[in-house]
Parts: sequence; structure tokens; C-alpha cells
Amino acid sequence: MGMSGISKTQVSRLCEEIDGKVKAFLERPIEGDWPYLWIDATYLKVRRGGRIVSVAVIIAVGVNADGRREVLGMEVGTSEAEPIWTEFLRKLTRRGLRGVKLVVSDAHEGIKAAVTKVLCATWQRCRIHFMRNVLAHAGKSGRRVVSAFIATAFAQETAEAASTQWRAVADQIRPKVPKLATIMDDAEPDVLAYMTFPKEHRVKLHSTTRSSASTARSIGAPESAATKPSATPLPGTRSQDLSKGS
Repeated sequence: MGMSGISKTQVSRLCEEIDGKVKAFLERPIEGDWPYLWIDATYLKVRRGGRIVSVAVIIAVGVNADGRREVLGMEVGTSEAEPIWTEFLRKLTRRGLRGVKLVVSDAHEGIKAAVTKVLCATWQRCRIHFMRNVLAHAGKSGRRVVSAFIATAFAQETAEAASTQWRAVADQIRPKVPKLATIMDDAEPDVLAYMTFPKEHRVKLHSTTRSSASTARSIGAPESAATKPSATPLPGTRSQDLSKGS
């Protein structure tokens, strides 16, 4: 752990103390309304049974009615299957999560199904993830142009204007890259869902802007240092089992 002169007993005691603090943080009651929720996943390596294994870390970050952002929950699973996401969201609701109006995530089918089952909320497809996916069909020479075209839809002032511009861009692209245009057709309602929310909120609503990997390592509410653990093992692991891996 980068320290010398510390016995195994002291390390074990320290890890138990850290584990207790993190457990309390991740199981705390969720109070008030949380209109905006970002959910994401990343894969990290941990040490289990003397081996380094890859685990799925799923994370929920919310913004409450006062504009305060907090990590609301985190779990470790073997995959991102729909039942895991469903149980994760149900745990959040049992802890008090309510008032969710918009959920932002990538287009993982398991997440979408879980959101539909558990939360009566609008689903927003992460714009950054969408752009990565759609630009893969544009070819290296066309990515900059296609990105600029699509950005004109995002720059519109109203949901109606954004939809009109989105369809105009898709029609302009269709003759040369029909598959890309079809992807735009199918994705329109989900990628532009955030446009129906207050204009002053939109700049922060369209994407899972914070890296899930960095969140998994920090597990703290960025606006509330008082609730942020000083060290943060993943739930489902012990502190002494953590490994950065490579």
C-alpha cells in the first residue's frame, strides 16, 4: 500500500474502518426529489481470491431540486444484464429515491429496460456515446463534416426546432450514407429528449459527462465534501483486495 512500518493487523483494522464508512455512505437514506439521474457502468480490476478479475461497476449520480450533485449509489456485478440494473434501481427507490424526471445513460438495452420497469421518467440517450457510435459510420474523411451538421440540431432553441433540423440533416446525409441517416431517424426521440427540459438545465443534461471510471474510484459527492469518504473500496470487495491492475 506504499507504507512502511505498519503491521498487518493495523492495515486490517484500517481497511475495516474504511469499509464501514463506505458502506454507510452507499446505504444512507436518499431524501428529497432528484429530478435528474445519470447512470453508467465501467469495468475495473479487483483482487479476489489471489487473482485479478474484471468486474462491472454500476453507478448512479443525481442532481436534486437545489442543484446539488451527489453519488447516490454504486454496485459491483458480474455483468450489465437487465436484472442487475433493475435491482440496482429498486435499491435506490427503497432508500428513498423519488421525483426522477430524466435518466441519462448510454443505449444499453439492460439500462433502458430497467428504467422503464422501475422509474416513471424520460430516458435520454447520452449524446457523447451517440456521437461516437454514429461517427463510426461516417468514415475518417467525413466525421468532421457530419459532426458539424448534427451539432446544428443541438444548437436549436426549442425541441420542435431541434427535431426539424435533425431530420433535415438526416435527409441531407441520406443519399451518401444511408445507414447513418437511418441511425439518426431511430435515435431522434432519445437523443433529443433533454430538449423538452428547461433551457438553463440542458447544457448539463444531455450526456453522462463525468467519467464512470473516475467516479468509481472517488465515490464522493463533488459538491459535498463532508459526505465524501477519504478512501473508497468498491462495494462487494474488501479494501485490501483492491488493485489497479493493468
